[in-house]
Amino acid sequence: MKTLDQPQQSRLGAPSRADSHRKPDEPPDKTGPLRCLRSVNARAARCAVFMAPIVLTACQPAVLDPQGPVGLAQKSILIDSLAIMLAIVIPTIAATFAVAWWFRASNMRARYLPDWVFSGRIELVTWSIPLLTIMLLGGVAWIGSHDLDPAKPLPSNTPPLEVQVVSLDWKWLFIYPGQRVASVNQLVVPTGLPVHFSLTSASVMNIFFVPQLGTMIYTMNGMRTQLNLQADAPGTFRGLSAHFSGDGFPDMHFDVLAVPAERFAAWIEATRNTGPTLDSGSYAELAMQSINTHPFTFRAADPELFQQIVTQKLPPGPGPRTGRPHPSVSPRTED
Repeated sequence: MKTLDQPQQSRLGAPSRADSHRKPDEPPDKTGPLRCLRSVNARAARCAVFMAPIVLTACQPAVLDPQGPVGLAQKSILIDSLAIMLAIVIPTIAATFAVAWWFRASNMRARYLPDWVFSGRIELVTWSIPLLTIMLLGGVAWIGSHDLDPAKPLPSNTPPLEVQVVSLDWKWLFIYPGQRVASVNQLVVPTGLPVHFSLTSASVMNIFFVPQLGTMIYTMNGMRTQLNLQADAPGTFRGLSAHFSGDGFPDMHFDVLAVPAERFAAWIEATRNTGPTLDSGSYAELAMQSINTHPFTFRAADPELFQQIVTQKLPPGPGPRTGRPHPSVSPRTED
């Protein structure tokens, strides 16, 4: 039989322990919901940490999956540099744990020497390891910077394929002067053959980068840079712009199709039979700002066009402007 002073039970169950010990004039305990919220946040944080590596597995390996001699050499430099730096990182971490364990409060054998000032042996170890690390990293950087000079031709018994690259707003133009054809947002190269790129910009400064093939290189208006790459195996590799250049930057990427020599010759022949011609007039239309341009080809290209772009005989593009771009360039800004 219930008494008047017995706490009433709700339909949800018995009162909490905090409520049963609370005085009548005392406000209800609000720490329970806060503890529940903190617990939910902690579980969410743990789930995020657990899921992050799984999500990252969907990313393409890119630089760590090289498909050419330049990319392979750069991967080797990255791994060698990491191994050299771990020579100082791992001992430092191990020493931190060792000191914390040895000088714990329960270890009576540990001696604390507040008057200790200098130890030549410790100084030798402390400075020799970073010195060796800097020397080894410097040697790797010195050798790599000379062996992987972008303008240095790759060793080959056959002459390289010449490709002229022009970065526009916001697309890429590839001209094959020897074959007198051109393509937009698609680069086709034969496997096993070095490719010599001549690069410039018809607008603002940009960066040409194919992660799986190697070195990135700047393209600058009124200047000509050089790059030598090679694809060892057939495949489709992602090329991109690695320098922010305005509203259409996220869509300024292209595919690199590495194909056998016979397929490359067939592509050149098919390109010569379809598409418009590339001259100063069609180039002026191409240089107009546009985003998300689908790949297409030119059946004939003026062999002097690239030189006219570099020397600015053909006027450069307007480049990104301040304010809201025209809706024809960026439909997202249309009201």
